[in-house]
Amino acid sequence: MSDSPEVSRTEILRWRSGAEPRREMDALAREEPLEIRVRGQSVAVTMRTPGHDEELAAGFLLTEGLVTRRADIIEIAHCQQGEAAQLGNTLNVFLAPSVVVDFEQLTRHVFASSSCGLCGKATIESVHQHFPPVSSSVRIAPETMLQLPAKLAAQQATFDQTGGLHAAALFTATGELLVLREDVGRHNAVDKVLGWAFLNGPFPPAEHILLVSGRASFEILQKALAARVPVVAAVSAPSSLAVEFAQRSGQTLVGFLRGKGMNIYAGGERVGLAGN
Repeated sequence: MSDSPEVSRTEILRWRSGAEPRREMDALAREEPLEIRVRGQSVAVTMRTPGHDEELAAGFLLTEGLVTRRADIIEIAHCQQGEAAQLGNTLNVFLAPSVVVDFEQLTRHVFASSSCGLCGKATIESVHQHFPPVSSSVRIAPETMLQLPAKLAAQQATFDQTGGLHAAALFTATGELLVLREDVGRHNAVDKVLGWAFLNGPFPPAEHILLVSGRASFEILQKALAARVPVVAAVSAPSSLAVEFAQRSGQTLVGFLRGKGMNIYAGGERVGLAGN
């Protein structure tokens, strides 16, 4: 099997109880830095799995509030100068002249970590200054929701090889898979999906579902809100701040979506379950 931009191969010593150790080749998820530049100035460096870098950059700038419509981005191109250019790990984003860039406040939306000292209410209100609560009348059958994890898993080709990637996907209200992206970073996978929608449509995905393969964090809900996605679902658990954010942002939040069940933490009316 040949290597791909997402996969690297290395020799390992495999040990199993009751058997002789043996040397084999193993597949690893690639992880490399990506620097995003806007008008020649570096705005972010993220560790990501190479591939779909333009989508990652667009999704990042969208969820940072720097761009709001497709016409804001003229071009996204890999840097052609310097050592980083040889590695393909630097992107230049060319914005329309009308886009005002406040470099000092660029990361004002990003929730750094649970140790930052901000209370949930203050954090949510800060985000809502730039991304107001979402309004969507979309309705999704519970049976449709239950089908999504299997559709996600069936398309996780790189995860099947490496076992080391997160996935995010965008579905229609009837359960059609529009796009799936994998990455070593769960937030990068989400940015790639939202960046795809931003660059190619539908945008905004106001009647769609964002599904993530792991847990649902505050930042994933914030990114979905920035893109105006009304329904966020996770195979695993949400955090407490993610639940509070969804409730205050008008979003539907589903967790533990697996097997024959799910937990609805907010916005249950969109999945046919009133009183949430």
